Amino acid sequence: MRSHYCGQLNESLVDQEVTLCGWVHRRRDHGGVIFLDMRDREGVAQVVVDPDTPDAFASADRARSEYVLRITGRIRMRPEGTQNANMPTGLIEVLATQVEVLNTAVTPPFQLDEHGKVGEDVRLKHRYIDLRRPEMIDRLRLRSRITHSVRAYLEDNGFLDIETPILTRATPEGARDYLVPSRTHSGEFFALPQSPQLFKQLLMVAGFDRYYQIAKCFRDEDLRADRQPEFTQIDIEASFVEENDVMGITEEMIRRLFTEVLDVSLPQFPRMTWHDAMRRYGSDKPDLRIPLEFVDVDDLMKDVDFKVFSGPANADDGRVAVLRVPGGAKLSRKEIDEYTSFVGIYGARGLAWIKVNDRSKGIEGLQSPIVKFMEGVIETLLDRAGAEDGDILFFGADRAKVVNEALGALRVKLGGDLDLYTRAWAPLWVVDFPMFERDDNGRLAALHHPFTAPACDPEALKQNPENALSRAYDMVLNGTELGGGSIRIHDQQMQRQVFEALGISDEEAREKFGFLLDGLAHGAPPHGGLAFGLDRLVMLMTGGRTIRDVIAFPKTQSAACLMTDAPGTVSNEQLKELHIRLRQKASDNTTA
Repeated sequence: MRSHYCGQLNESLVDQEVTLCGWVHRRRDHGGVIFLDMRDREGVAQVVVDPDTPDAFASADRARSEYVLRITGRIRMRPEGTQNANMPTGLIEVLATQVEVLNTAVTPPFQLDEHGKVGEDVRLKHRYIDLRRPEMIDRLRLRSRITHSVRAYLEDNGFLDIETPILTRATPEGARDYLVPSRTHSGEFFALPQSPQLFKQLLMVAGFDRYYQIAKCFRDEDLRADRQPEFTQIDIEASFVEENDVMGITEEMIRRLFTEVLDVSLPQFPRMTWHDAMRRYGSDKPDLRIPLEFVDVDDLMKDVDFKVFSGPANADDGRVAVLRVPGGAKLSRKEIDEYTSFVGIYGARGLAWIKVNDRSKGIEGLQSPIVKFMEGVIETLLDRAGAEDGDILFFGADRAKVVNEALGALRVKLGGDLDLYTRAWAPLWVVDFPMFERDDNGRLAALHHPFTAPACDPEALKQNPENALSRAYDMVLNGTELGGGSIRIHDQQMQRQVFEALGISDEEAREKFGFLLDGLAHGAPPHGGLAFGLDRLVMLMTGGRTIRDVIAFPKTQSAACLMTDAPGTVSNEQLKELHIRLRQKASDNTTA
């Protein structure tokens, strides 16, 4: 139906006849001549319709915003003084000879160039309109380029694209499963996969050696800016590899991707242990663009006459750390109060601070309500923190987990608020993760998943599981975890020992993971892999605020689709076929 896209027209086509199909972006009537800005996915072109072509002029005259048109005409240079240097097609225009209305359109819920004034709920309700915006088209186009680059790189490196099942069985991977009732197996359920983890391990057992998949995954969990109930992973697994092999392949993939798509040369990725990341930044995905680090001062605070500090300093699970902010003494009390409220979100009960106005004046040159409690250690404290005139020191004092989360979040917020970034991109590998952590009930839980290989032998794991390290590695970029992976357990004895440490009995392991255990018994090779969050990667590369900005049809914070009104109810007939009966909601006089 068309010969060219609107955004592909240029002066090399002058005097040629072209046919365009697209939407009316804007219509203007100037003294009997109608100007139509025609838009398609490649851009916008100006079309001029003269009264000399009566049929075309009549069609253009009835056209309105978002009407779908087919236009044939001749390309000419725009008259002197009417050229638009800010528009890729701004040097030329199309003099129309035919205008055909392919479809009309109701008035759109918002103008495409005024979407910023419209709430996100309205944009998601009418996502097909929102996706017409050049910004959204560019983001999804870049997403397509990213997946193409990834596929090409992995194919060139011997990886096979293999699909794994969407309907599988429920497995405990740290989040709730989406369950699908079975019609043919009464009372039984499939689960949508949280990841292809077990299947890709079994592909290694089967001998496929190198596998990848751009896979849809599903998790029924509370949403945040970087979470969706359905998301996309770049899933990779390989046999006969160690940590350096997987990290080398995937790092090169990301570096090549940034060069091809953004023309950005990322440096070699430094490596940092999990312990160092938590000690210096309070996070296992630190944003290294921000040059702020924690300094531990527990030893200085053990004997101060200030229980807010001395209590955590003497507790086994406590921590007292200080964060120096160069030039931060200029912060107002109102701003400090706002930061105090902010850390409260992460469980901190307050935010102590010291402004360093003039170190040469000793304690008189400091401004803070807590200085009076620290006279004996203040100089040592300032020296250790590297405090200089004009700085502010923020303190975290609580359980180590609270200090890390609260002060770590404050560090990131200060980096943005005060524009402390030292570079555009800061990649990092975080390695040597603990194998286990304590859950809210005090039980050991796998920090990654129970198929991650420990860095020790089974006997050492049995003797001291809490201090065991794993063979896991996370790729981090600008404070966002791009991907996580590990060398997997390929030995039955080691897998049994991990299950034992997690309190999983032989019977439970057999019931939940019997097919994997059977596979490991049939000659499983050493193997490992990594899974990238494609949505997060695209969000970072496009500068999006949330992954909803880079997904064509995302869900809301409550996991709903406003456009299709999903989830929705189903008929009693459907429920009966699935052997399901719904419990009635409790009312004032009845119980469910």
